[in-house]
Amino acid sequence: SEHLQQTGIPSGSQDKVSVPDSGPEMAEPQVAVAPVVTSKLSVKAPEFYPSGYNQNFNQNFAESSFEDRYDGYLTLAEYVQDFLNHLTEQPGCFETEIEQFAETLNGWVTADEALQELVELIYQQATSVPNFSYMGARLCNYLSHHLTISPQSGNFRQLLLQRCRTEYENRDEATKGDETTRKQFHAFVLFLAELYLNLEIKGTKGQVMRAEILQEGLRELLNALFSNPVDSNLICAVKLLKLTGSVLEDAWKEKGKNDMEEMIQRIENVVLDANCSRDVKHMLLKLVELRSSNWGRVHGTSLHTEATPENDPNYFMNEPTFYTSDGVPFTAADPDYQEKYQELLEREDLFPDYEENGTDLSGPGDPYFDDIDDEMDPEIEEAYEKFCLESEHKRKQ
Repeated sequence: SEHLQQTGIPSGSQDKVSVPDSGPEMAEPQVAVAPVVTSKLSVKAPEFYPSGYNQNFNQNFAESSFEDRYDGYLTLAEYVQDFLNHLTEQPGCFETEIEQFAETLNGWVTADEALQELVELIYQQATSVPNFSYMGARLCNYLSHHLTISPQSGNFRQLLLQRCRTEYENRDEATKGDETTRKQFHAFVLFLAELYLNLEIKGTKGQVMRAEILQEGLRELLNALFSNPVDSNLICAVKLLKLTGSVLEDAWKEKGKNDMEEMIQRIENVVLDANCSRDVKHMLLKLVELRSSNWGRVHGTSLHTEATPENDPNYFMNEPTFYTSDGVPFTAADPDYQEKYQELLEREDLFPDYEENGTDLSGPGDPYFDDIDDEMDPEIEEAYEKFCLESEHKRKQ
C-alpha cells in the first residue's frame, strides 16, 4: 500500500495493478503509465469529411445491396435523383449499376405520368449539371432499349425527343435572350449533340444508326447560333462542331449535301464582319483549320495491303533523324537519303573510337590521337593572349 501511494496510484486500485515481488533485482520502483485520453469527437463528425461531401446521400448507396436500395425511397423522383447524383460523382459506376437501375425502373415506372417524370429528371440533370451531358446521353440510350413500358403517349425515346423539341422550337428567342437564358440554351445544345452521338436507333433492316432528326436539328441550331453572333453563341457553336463536326460532315456527304461548306463559309463571314472578341475569332479560325485537316483524323492504311511510302503518308513517321556535316537534318523520307547516310557512315569511320554521344573510347597513347597537333591557331592564340592581358590589367585596377 505504501509503495502504491509513493507511485501516485490510489490504494483502492490494488486489484487492478500487478505489483512485482520485491527482490534484489528491483532496485527502483516502477513509474505508473498515464491513462490514455479518449477523444469525444465522433468518427462521423463533419470535420472528417471534405467540403461538398453529402454524407446522407452516400449512406443511401452503402451497406445495402442495390436490389434493396429503392425500398427506402418514398417517391420515384427521390430514387432517380439520388441515382443521378451518384452517377455524377462516380461515373465509373455506370457499367456495373445501370442494369439494376433499369430493372428497378421497370418495376416502378408503370404509368404514363411516371415515365414523363423520369424523362424530365434526366433532362434537367443533363442540362443543368456541368459535364453530365455525355453521361446523360449514355443513360438515355440504355433506357431507350431496356425500359419495357411503352404507353400510347410514346416510349422513353419518343418522350425524350418531344422534351428536346420544346427547347428546340424556342432557339431563335433563346439565342437573343439574356445571359441566363443563353446559358441554359447552350447546355441544351451540347446535350443534344451528345444524344446525336450516343443514341442508337435500329433501322428497318436491323442496322444500328443515328437519329436523323437530331442531325437536321443540329444544323438548324448552328444556323440560329451564327445568326446571333455574340461571343457566348459563337463559343457554343465551336464546341458543337468540335464535338460532332466530323460525324455531321460524313453524314451530309453520304446524302450528297454540302452543308458543312456552308457552315465554314458562315464562320469566315463572322470572322470578317461580326463584332465578336479577338479570342473568339481566333477560336473560329482554329476550327476552320481543324476542319481543313479532316477534323484531325488520320486514316490508316488498308489491312490487306502492305504500307509503302506511296500509299501511307505516315510511312516515315517513326524513322530516326540524322544530320549532315553542315548540320542539315534528314530522314529516310529525304530523296537523297542513301547518299547522305553514306556520308554519315564515312564521317564515323574517321572517329572509330568515339560513340555517338562523343565519349572517348581510346586508351592512353593512342597513335591516332598522338599525331594530332595540340597547338592553337595563331589567331586564336593572339586573342587568348589579349584576353589574359586585359584580365590582368582589370585585376590590378
